[in-house]
Amino acid sequence: MGRITEILTTAQARAKSANLSYEGTLTPVEAAELLNLAPGSTLVDVRSRAELDLVGSIPGAMHVEWMTYPGWHPNPHFMAQLKQSADHESLLLFICRNGQRSHRAAEAATLNGFRDCYNIPEGFEGESENG
Repeated sequence: MGRITEILTTAQARAKSANLSYEGTLTPVEAAELLNLAPGSTLVDVRSRAELDLVGSIPGAMHVEWMTYPGWHPNPHFMAQLKQSADHESLLLFICRNGQRSHRAAEAATLNGFRDCYNIPEGFEGESENG
């Protein structure tokens, strides 16, 4: 078994045990390793533009806001923007501040035909609020 398969199998087992609708959950270390090893893998940062300005962006990540600031309203164009920017066949790794928005984004993407959606529950700031 190769390292990519090993990481994905572990992530998928976590999702299955948590009864998640998307493919898997990754630790930050696993996500970083996949981004280096798996051709076509894409990190999707779903934090708001304000968060990017205040905290910083992730080099190489695709940015598609899940919630807009101010007001924290859902981005009504999230799925259209994701479909325009990401390949349906790509391995998509979703990240936000603490894993909540990226969890919802991974669910939504899965419901809209993206097969390989993974969440990074610890988020950008290393916190975890959802399993």
